[in-house]
Amino acid sequence: MQYLHTMVRVSDLDASLHFYCDLLGLKEVRRKENGKGRFTLVFLAAPEDEARSAELKAPELELTYNWDPEEYSGGRNFGHLAYRVDDIYALCEKLQANGVTINRPPRDGHMAFVRSPDGISVELLQKGDALPPQEPWASMENTGSW
Repeated sequence: MQYLHTMVRVSDLDASLHFYCDLLGLKEVRRKENGKGRFTLVFLAAPEDEARSAELKAPELELTYNWDPEEYSGGRNFGHLAYRVDDIYALCEKLQANGVTINRPPRDGHMAFVRSPDGISVELLQKGDALPPQEPWASMENTGSW
């Protein structure tokens, strides 16, 4: 068995690509447009997974955008995506500066949670050992749910 991808439905492809690519740092590796089915699939890979994605088409995140408007709810029911990051504080600062709420701040220098524009919970985990606690994260309260 081999893990291939996780699919999440998105209601605004541009907003989702901004979140996943521009802010989180994932890379678009391929895209499929299906006019008959009226949907677009966009496959993303983490920078350290790009070579494996090119060779194996895995591991990836598949964004599914249906051209006809649909309302999606229950992002919390999905669970979450998880990504290992080089500097959890720097990424959380970038996300927050771009209007993303840090639902569970990285108080421990190890783990944080944010949500995509469609309410998908995204866990961020510090690569290697936890970073030493630092402000403003160490004393920041949780916001909402993750």
